[in-house]
Amino acid sequence: MALSTLETLRLTVAAIRQRTGESQRELATALDLTQDKVSRRQSGAQPWSLDEVDALALHWGMTPLDLLAGPTHAAQSLTWPPDTAAPQPVPATFTAQAPTAVPAQPTVPAAAPAPAVAAPPQVPGGEQEGRVVELDRTAAGELLSAEPAPCVRCGRPSPYRSGGRPMHMGGWCTPDTGVAERVRAAPAAVAAPAQAVTSEHTTPAAEPTTSVAEPLAPAEHAAPAPAVERHTQAEPAGPSPAALDALARHPRIAAAPTADAAPRPAARPASAAPRAEYAGTGRDLGYYLDMITAAVEQALEEHDGDTEAASAALEKKAIPNGMALFEATRVGAAYEHTVYPDRLEFLSKKTRNGADEIWEGRHKWENAPLMEALKRGDLDRLAVDVLDTNAAYCSALKTHLPIGSLVHQPDGGFDPKRSGIYLLPKRPTWEHPHLPDPIGNRHEAGPVLLDGATVRLLIRCHKLGLTDAPHITEAWTSGASEGLLEKFRRVLTQARENAIHDGDPVTEKYVKAMYAKFASTIGESTYNREIRRPDWMHIIRSQAFANLWYKAHRAHNGGLTIVRLRGTDELHVTGGEWRKSNGGVFEEGRLTTQMKLKDQYTLPLNRKRSA
Repeated sequence: MALSTLETLRLTVAAIRQRTGESQRELATALDLTQDKVSRRQSGAQPWSLDEVDALALHWGMTPLDLLAGPTHAAQSLTWPPDTAAPQPVPATFTAQAPTAVPAQPTVPAAAPAPAVAAPPQVPGGEQEGRVVELDRTAAGELLSAEPAPCVRCGRPSPYRSGGRPMHMGGWCTPDTGVAERVRAAPAAVAAPAQAVTSEHTTPAAEPTTSVAEPLAPAEHAAPAPAVERHTQAEPAGPSPAALDALARHPRIAAAPTADAAPRPAARPASAAPRAEYAGTGRDLGYYLDMITAAVEQALEEHDGDTEAASAALEKKAIPNGMALFEATRVGAAYEHTVYPDRLEFLSKKTRNGADEIWEGRHKWENAPLMEALKRGDLDRLAVDVLDTNAAYCSALKTHLPIGSLVHQPDGGFDPKRSGIYLLPKRPTWEHPHLPDPIGNRHEAGPVLLDGATVRLLIRCHKLGLTDAPHITEAWTSGASEGLLEKFRRVLTQARENAIHDGDPVTEKYVKAMYAKFASTIGESTYNREIRRPDWMHIIRSQAFANLWYKAHRAHNGGLTIVRLRGTDELHVTGGEWRKSNGGVFEEGRLTTQMKLKDQYTLPLNRKRSA
């Protein structure tokens, strides 16, 4: 499977950065970008543009075609430091070298033929220390890739093979002697992936072939690849026959092997778990998805495949497991967020079950002119569709959050690079009865304290010409980032999509409990003592309300009539087709970017819910 141009470019940028020693911040400065934008391009969240490719090539003293030709060619064309007349010597890691032949394997009896594979790759501390690693390629010279497996050097997943064994390109991994020793101690463990790769790669007759020194076991008896140690418990020796019968009733466990070895989780489709690497950690989405999968498999095994009992147990662990996943996604992050900032009086609850003084844009809105027209009889009966937003709080994790403690700004004003709490002398005037008020139904007079998500919504409404700009007299803010929870959100979103695709309700409920309880317990909660950020809690919840308002505004512009707005996920519309496939405005489905039909009723008659 050949890499795409963007994937090759990201690998090339990572290789050149390692060669030059540049940090992401230094590279971003040279390209006139922010560090966050460079990180998003390297993680695959956003593509590199052609203009940015030109800027990268100019910065490193090569042509754009040299940069797009791959890491090896780009490293040979690198001119560094800038304005240097001739390229610097190319490190041995990027130098192509013909494979070295090794003595042929002794003759094996016909009863147990040994399959021929390419020469074993360089292993830290082994006999081939210091030799150049040559990755497996097709006859056309393209790199071969397969399902990512633990690298024999560092243990981190790699889609590439060298001699049939998982290996990162060049020297782009941190050697891990412990992992390498475990791999060398179990040579049969890598026999299966070696055979899978060599079956696709045919060595030309003119090139010498090599073989390993010891015979490999047949594929059907090969041991599974050694698993890299994660934040999971060790697997038991094997479940009892009764447990296997119970586990077989679950759709995800039914396909697991029932041999003497402990059952492994069923492999997911390649498209279900993307492997886009994130800058800084060297980990891909699969690493974090495995944390969720391991917890689900363990719960199912502990409860003999009872999905209801496993879901209940996972829901009780959703808070600590969610925080562990969040902390794992923050490893290597550009910013160190404050966990326990100084407590502000207006962010503290006044009673045990009470609330603080922050005004969220909570929706409980009804189209008053429409209802009055129905009461007068000016309108006939209306068929109303109740649309439901999928995973509203999960999508709301993408929002501008303050990184450190909130600092008082007595002069007020709004800085888009900061976020926090803002004081307005009064609520802005809203004069659009057919659209919901962006800050909810509360109409108390006097000053109001709004969080950053609500203020950004008001500013957006001002740009749309719907209201005046918010007048901010005081503010309590900190430097903000929209990427604090971005990786956490992507992992949860992908895990939810995988669960829906696989028909796995246990994982789906577990993921829902993690993002919902994360949003509700990061404020003042006795159930979550690992973080105390009530400002985050208000901003995330208000972002969910704001996202629903954006959907209502989109439906209004699409010719639909908004009947009601409820909470974070309920949008009542009438007056036309809402499905995009039939000319409407929303795609129907269960993904976070789609809407689904929740209910239908008729006005002005009594509501009759659909079956």
